[in-house]
Parts: sequence; C-alpha cells; structure tokens
Amino acid sequence: MPKAQPNPTESLTFWQDALAWRGAVMAKVLPRTALFGVYACFVSLLHLWSPWEGADPVHLGYAGGFFALLLTLRTSTGYERWWEARKLWGGIVNQSRSLAISAVEYGPRDRVWRQQFVRWSAVFCHAARQTLTGEDDAEALTRVLGDPPAARELLAARHMPSRVVGRLARLLRQAREQGGLDGFDLLVIDRERAALIEHIGSCERILRTALPRVHSIKLRRFIFLYLLGLPLALETSQVWVTPLITMLVAYLLFAIDQIGHELENPFDTGRASHLPLRAICSAIEADLMTLLADDERAGV
Repeated sequence: MPKAQPNPTESLTFWQDALAWRGAVMAKVLPRTALFGVYACFVSLLHLWSPWEGADPVHLGYAGGFFALLLTLRTSTGYERWWEARKLWGGIVNQSRSLAISAVEYGPRDRVWRQQFVRWSAVFCHAARQTLTGEDDAEALTRVLGDPPAARELLAARHMPSRVVGRLARLLRQAREQGGLDGFDLLVIDRERAALIEHIGSCERILRTALPRVHSIKLRRFIFLYLLGLPLALETSQVWVTPLITMLVAYLLFAIDQIGHELENPFDTGRASHLPLRAICSAIEADLMTLLADDERAGV
C-alpha cells in the first residue's frame, strides 16, 4: 500500500502563517512587550545590586492558569461574535440570490421592472456594508444601479438598507397592482425581502453592543499587575534571563488579549481578520448581474 505523500501546500501554509506579519497582532503588542522588557532589565540590575529571594514558582503557575481561563473566555466571546456576523452575512448572500431568482421566475414579464428589482436586490449588500463599516462608496452603488441620481439619493439616506428594502417593497406593490403578480407569489417574495432587514438588524446589534467594559478593565489591570510583579518574583543571577522571560510571558498575554479585542467588531476594517465584506458583496453582485444577463438573453 503506497504511503501518503505530504502536501507541500499545507507545509508552506504553516510557515506562511508562522512568519506572517500582515493580519497578525504582533505589531500592536510589541511596543507594550518591549516596555515591560525594559522594566524587567531595570529590575534585574536592581537585583544584582540588592538581591532578594524570589517567589515560589507554584504561585506563578496558579496565576498563569487564572489568566489562561480569563483570556480564553474573552477570546471565545469575541470569536462567537465574529462567527455570528459571518453567518448573518451568509444569510444575506442566500436571501439576495433567492429574492432575485423568485422575482425573475414569478414576477411580471416587464423587462424594466425585472431589471430594477434585480439591481436593487444586488445593491442591498453594498448598502449594508457601508452602513456597518462607515464607508461612502458611491462608485459601487452607481455601478450596480446604473442610475447616478438614484445612487446619490441612496447614499444620502439615513439608513441605506431600509431605503433599499423600501424600494423593493414599492416594486412588489407595483407588480401586484399593475403586473398581475399572484398574491401567493407576492407573499413568498416579500418574505425573502423581509429577511434581509432582519439580517442587517442583527449585524447592527453586534456592531453597537460592545462587550462589558468592566470585564476588559479588570482583565487588563490583572495583566498589568502580574507583569509588574513577575520580574520581582523571578530569582536568577543572569541579568538577561528575567527580561527574556518577562517579554515572552508579556507577549503571550498581550497577544491573546489583543486577539479577543480584534474579534469583538468583525465589521471594523482597521482590525485584523475583519469580515471580507467587499469580497462577499462582489460575489453577490456578480451572481445577480449574471442572473439578470441570462434573463435578458432569454428574451423574457
């Protein structure tokens, strides 16, 4: 039986991730780590001049386990928020496709109506993205709608996703009153439309509801006090050992704490590992524009 060959891509990915700088939190925690390294150097020199007895390593282990528990809780909470946001955007992807397909299949045969409905369905993701990230991307709105005045009007709206969903509702009413859209089909399509606003509302809940501030304050205060006492608790005759151990421990604590902080807001483009909303919106736009092009080629 032939032996399984190692996958070179997986091996390369390990080294790429291990040595990666972009997307990592290293740049944000190194200044703090270096600061405690300088402090540990001062303590080491003071220890040579006036020695004292270090603490029992068991106590350091107890404290380390306590911090591991708190940091794990913080990181897991941040990841839950990140993953929930990703699932909500997965729902936006599915609902946008389903909404456009339902409109094409069950809606009126009016070519202008179908084009407007699909385009407004495709622009919802861009409106939602800009609402969550605080961006102003008029070019994307104009590209999808194909109507610069409508794009400018949408960009000036107080809540762009609601404006888009409202426009879709008016198009559905028009299809019902003038295009002969069946009442049952209207309910099916309108259910898809309503689901979009539910998804963006859940995303805004994540965006506007931060984790309790008291937890972050207490955790970071404990880290600060622990790193202040760590060099004093270490007993060594080597000047360089205490700063090295202190910086290693500081880097681990700061990095895990920073990872939890980065995951708290998955929509902030300035944070590491934020959701790739531009790529998701581009995929939705491409799918719906392809659907529209296929419908027009079919001569419907």
